[in-house]
Amino acid sequence: MTDFKSLGQDVIRAEAEALETLANQLGDSFEAAAKLMLAATGRVILCGMGKSGHIARKIAATLASTGTPAQFVHPAEASHGDLGMMAKGDVVLLLSNSGETPELADVIAHTRRFNIPLIGMASRADSTLLTQSDVALVLPQLGEACGTGVVPTISTTMTLALGDALAVVLMKHRQFTPANFRDFHPGGKLGALLSKVGDLMHSGDAVPLTTANTSMQDVLITISQKGFGVVGVTDDSGTLKGIITDGDLRRHMDGLLDLTAGDVMTAGPKTISPDALAEEAVGQMNERKITCLFVVDPKGLAQPCGILHIHDCLRAGLG
Repeated sequence: MTDFKSLGQDVIRAEAEALETLANQLGDSFEAAAKLMLAATGRVILCGMGKSGHIARKIAATLASTGTPAQFVHPAEASHGDLGMMAKGDVVLLLSNSGETPELADVIAHTRRFNIPLIGMASRADSTLLTQSDVALVLPQLGEACGTGVVPTISTTMTLALGDALAVVLMKHRQFTPANFRDFHPGGKLGALLSKVGDLMHSGDAVPLTTANTSMQDVLITISQKGFGVVGVTDDSGTLKGIITDGDLRRHMDGLLDLTAGDVMTAGPKTISPDALAEEAVGQMNERKITCLFVVDPKGLAQPCGILHIHDCLRAGLG
């Protein structure tokens, strides 16, 4: 009877051991490949056929989303006009386990003819691909997890890992931040997690603001009209000096309408920058058990430029 669990564990362990071997054998050619890609004034062009093609597409997507312009070109289509997608300033990264994939021949010839830097990734150092490449990334020959050597498993895992390593090395060298990453991932849960406060906040006339000498009767009208349940209190220069919440109203119920905003406000309200991640704002609101944060531009004189409500974050998928 087939022991599915045990066989599955064997496959995963075989691939894990292969990755460890790959990491230990990483040499100077890896650094050379990274520097060549970093120096590209155009794009990194990924090519591969079959399973290598699937891996090439993923590496291209990872590079593109982490600050290195990249695209996948199908080698068969390249022979029918798409070679024109490769130009001076580009770097080409070709993937082939054997290094002898026939469909790559025209791509190799094109890079040699027009002096386009070529990085090859294969398991045979003496293969056509690697001998023709400017930088050769040699994968350890460790067979495949299927045991017969015919199903790309270990080889594709190592190829993908090596591509990921290149992408992350370049990302770190470029000092690519989570905020930069969000620019390429605006949708889905990832986009929500990387949203900036400035993306979600209310600004302009929507921000509930008043001055310290405003009567509480007018303050209550502002609170009601703006709909946030709070109002920010500024001085004559527009600097945020305090905040009035429902708690402040309850504490001053006796003679409230005879007071001014400056009499009722809580001084020194917590604020946040528009460049901060919205997730940070959610953390602050949860920690302080509040529902709003005024947004203050750090380049200004503590002048509010917006307000963020917890509901804005919840609608974006945070919280």
